[in-house]
Amino acid sequence: MEERDTGILLHKQDIELHRTWFKEMTKLIGLNVLYRAPKEGLKNWDIHGDLDAKYETPMLTGVIFDEHPSIWTMKKLGWAVEQQEQMSIIHCAYDLPGLQAGSLFIIPSGIDNSEGRVFRVVRMSTIQVYPASIACEIAPEWEDKQEQADIEDFSQSDFNVLETEDNF
Repeated sequence: MEERDTGILLHKQDIELHRTWFKEMTKLIGLNVLYRAPKEGLKNWDIHGDLDAKYETPMLTGVIFDEHPSIWTMKKLGWAVEQQEQMSIIHCAYDLPGLQAGSLFIIPSGIDNSEGRVFRVVRMSTIQVYPASIACEIAPEWEDKQEQADIEDFSQSDFNVLETEDNF
């Protein structure tokens, strides 16, 4: 974008400063989480349509956690608020490498020293011309995944899959 597209008060230096302020804010009042981006070219889909990917090594990053967003926040993000879903939203840095739907955030437990909960990014949105952060809707990732489907090719077999009525 050029200066004539936005206005005379928006400059590249200003948005870089704004993004630095967001990172400083996450260090001061944010939550430190582990972030994992899917590796490029290693994304697969399982039989249920869920993303099954290999992930990059975890990196520590700061986020602002909004567990119960208001209706006005959801409307500003352009998400349907009539569904009454219990969503959790985190705001993470705009320049987080590899951020996309399917990325994982491991959020530490606030009660004890137990293992952190894993959340998957479901949707992302931003509402500014030059954003300093990206709002990500996250959903819990369950650890008890089902096995990959075994696909068998019966084109070269004379095995009859259907049972006859005589055997009942």
